[in-house]
Amino acid sequence: MTKVLSVGGSIVVPEKPDTDFLNKFISMTTSWLNEDKNRRLILVVGGGGPARVYQTAYRDIISNVGSATGADNSEADWIGIMATRLNAQLLKASFGKLCPNPVVYNPTEDIKFEGQVLVAAGWKPGFSTDTDAVYLAENFKADTVVNLSNIEKVYTNDPRKNPDATPIDNISWADFRKMVGDEWVPGKNCPFDPIASKKAQEIGLTVICAAGKNIENIKNILDAKDYVGTTIKG
Repeated sequence: MTKVLSVGGSIVVPEKPDTDFLNKFISMTTSWLNEDKNRRLILVVGGGGPARVYQTAYRDIISNVGSATGADNSEADWIGIMATRLNAQLLKASFGKLCPNPVVYNPTEDIKFEGQVLVAAGWKPGFSTDTDAVYLAENFKADTVVNLSNIEKVYTNDPRKNPDATPIDNISWADFRKMVGDEWVPGKNCPFDPIASKKAQEIGLTVICAAGKNIENIKNILDAKDYVGTTIKG
């Protein structure tokens, strides 16, 4: 049984590595894996604070120095990708012997998965690590991706800007994609990236969006128990 978790970088490294969260998360997942040696986890890690800081610096430099075309989205993506790789290496090392294989950069290649944990990072420009998680789910025949971020549920609108926004328990891919659109912009803040959403709908994947810091709730999802979050499918 293989579970795929897309772990938002803002959960792992909001500004600097959140060791309190990592200690709790790794302890819980290690215990869950030890209950059944047939269980496996694929963790795909985002860029978090370092990605935003460096991408902002890049855009500031370009705006000050001047450029005929302005900031290049591809270059901004590569900067974010490098941040995901640093975060992923930290996570891989923290799982020790449970994660013997190197961090995965290309989710579509022939990947060795010899332990119980496999960690992946950003692949190439054009989408976020959410898309990498979808490709890995397809590669390893997982039917669900759990997307962990700093929001508990998907809302009908941005609750920080619209007080009338309401949380969603279940939503179809068609309706969800109307909300997030079809275009990816480096650093875009949305519940699940548009490119990943399109691919997930195509392959019939279920995605659960849930709060990344709620360790008990994450375990409930892994155990197929009742959970707090938004389920996207169909």
